[in-house]
Formats: sequence, structure tokens, C-alpha cells
Amino acid sequence: MGPDPAVAAVRVAVRRALGELPAGMPVLVACSGGADSLALAAATAFEAPRAGRRAGGVTVDHRLQEGSGHVAQTVVRAMRELGLDPAESVAVTVTGPGGPENAARRARYAALDEAARRAGAAVLLGHTLDDQAETVLLGLARGSGARSLAGMPPRFQRGEICYMRPLLGLERATTRRACRAMGLTPWDDPHNEDPAYTRVRLRREVMPALEKALGPGVAAALARTARLLRDDAEALDALAERARSEVTGDDGALDAAALGELPRAVRTRVLRGAAVEAGSPAGTLAAVHVEELDRLITDWRGQRHVDLPGGVRALRRYGKLLFRRGEIAADGRGR
Repeated sequence: MGPDPAVAAVRVAVRRALGELPAGMPVLVACSGGADSLALAAATAFEAPRAGRRAGGVTVDHRLQEGSGHVAQTVVRAMRELGLDPAESVAVTVTGPGGPENAARRARYAALDEAARRAGAAVLLGHTLDDQAETVLLGLARGSGARSLAGMPPRFQRGEICYMRPLLGLERATTRRACRAMGLTPWDDPHNEDPAYTRVRLRREVMPALEKALGPGVAAALARTARLLRDDAEALDALAERARSEVTGDDGALDAAALGELPRAVRTRVLRGAAVEAGSPAGTLAAVHVEELDRLITDWRGQRHVDLPGGVRALRRYGKLLFRRGEIAADGRGR
């Protein structure tokens, strides 16, 4: 008799993801100990050897809760018992602009980047279809455009590190069933039940209300919307990347006149990308901020500057758009 259907579904998803990587490349599972990442860890420990790959795991201790170090060591033991090697815990310091969620995300990814760099590995993340649906709703609420509505990509690069989300097509309930079938006990992060966090309110209040009003399958429909929009968003992002190199001067400033000639869908992506590179957190840089940046190009009336999340300021001077972080000189009036 074969494995439980939920276990099989997670394993198939991991098998497909591993098949997209270069032959022999090791993988690291980012495992918090929750049901999603624990099911991912178990499936990876099963599938990776069969694909001729080494598989390890890493858990990030954000040190935001009492006893977090003990939880991290428990997760490390679980990963080792599954057969992941190496399995390690990395403690980080959560600080910086953009609020605690963005700060934690930055610290987590920096730790994962370093662990993957040492191992020469790709990183597997445990985000599910439900996470994707929540991400789409958050993007819709922020009014952040097609890129946000396209949700999380199944694969992306951070520098030379490849990240993959094998479980984006599976529901959260499937990973929980898989853990039960394999006799695994997930750790439920108290933060995942704290209504102070927007994503928790979405999960506990908004999604059930949508299911009640619109019928079942809302999460799957939102995830499907993300897939349909992703191709368009990626094509526009590629155009924006090329355009940005053409409008950027040797001093790093953007040529306002050249920007003004670009289609709006491309121009706003150029502006957003420049703002993020200057230090404005992507998670808090909303459409309203990009709209104000665009006004510096298309509706220039001597505006002094635009303040962005993360302490970044954009200003227009002598036909150029500049991004600065920190205090701006008193003579920073645009011309």
C-alpha cells in the first residue's frame, strides 16, 4: 500500500521542484517547525536522496519570544531525525525600518542566504496555496498593482541563491494531514494566532467570511489569479529592468525626461525598483508612494521631495531623480 494521499502530494510537489534544479545541487529546507515546513522537510528528506542530492535544513531563531532557542533546537532535532544533514539553527537580531514583520523577514532571508552560500545549495520554502491567497489579498488591499496580485513566485533568485516554493499548489490542510500521517508533531507559532498581525486577521476573519459569502474555493481562485498575472508581471518587470539601465546616469541618478517617455506601466516599475534599491522596504512601499514618485516625473510643479518608507527620500534636481537615505540637505529643493 502506498503512502497517505497527503504525503504523496507533498512528495510529488518536492520531486517536481528538485527536477528543475541543476543535477547534483544540494538543497536546504527552511524549517520553522510548523506543519507546512515540517511536511516539506520530511518530503525533501525522502525525495532528495532518490534524486541524487544532499538535503539539509536550517531553522531561524528570531529571538522574539521567550524560549525561542529551545524551540529552534527542537526543530533541529526533528530535521536530523528525518535525515536532513546538515541541520542547524541560526539566531538573528530583528531590527531596522519597516516594522517588526519586515525586519524579521530581512533578518531571516539574510540568514538563509548565508547558510545556502556556505552549502552551495538552493533553499526550499514551505509557503502553501493559502499563503499565496493571503498574499494576493494583502496586495489588493495595498493597491500595489499587478506585481502584488501576482503573489509569490514559485522560484526566485536572491543574488546567486535560488529559492523555491514547492508547495504553492497545495492547501495548508494537506500539509497538516501529511504531518499526522507521518507521525510528526508541528510547532504552532503563537504569532500565527495573534490578531495584531494583519496576515493572522486575514486567515482567521477575512478568508472565512469570503468563503461564507462566495462559496468554497476562494483561496484556490486567488492563487489561480496570481498564476495568470505572473507572466504579465514578469514581462513588464523585464522591460523595466532594461529601461532602468537606459535612464540611469553614471552618477546613479535617473533621467527625468527619459523616464517621462516610458509607458506608465514600465516607468512605475523603474521607480519602484529604484526606491527599493535605495533602501525603502518592498513590503511597505505602497502604490501611493509610487504614485507620488511618478508625479515628480509627469506632474512636476516644483515639488520639494517625496518621503518613502525606510527613511528614503526622492527628490528632483536639475532634471534628475535622486534617492537618498537619511537627512536631506536644507537646500534640497528640486529644480
